[in-house]
Amino acid sequence: MEITGIFTAIIIGLIIGVLARVILPGRQNIQVWLTVVVGIAAALIGTGVAAFAGYAHTPGIDWWELITQLVLAVVGVGLVSSMRSRKGS
Repeated sequence: MEITGIFTAIIIGLIIGVLARVILPGRQNIQVWLTVVVGIAAALIGTGVAAFAGYAHTPGIDWWELITQLVLAVVGVGLVSSMRSRKGS
């Protein structure tokens, strides 16, 4: 992964983290900054998964890579939210 790929993953991760929070039903008991961190991590991991699976470099917009990143972000935000709510109980 090149440095431009890392910066792109961070920018995409910011957007994906917020989208994941919007997609999840109900209220998430986590701060917005933690949602963004989960989104960035999901973007970086999703890029790695897409590269490993062989669909990271396609002409045009990498829709499958974006979908992979979004799914990982939704799962990540859901897990973090459930861990935070159990911790608070």
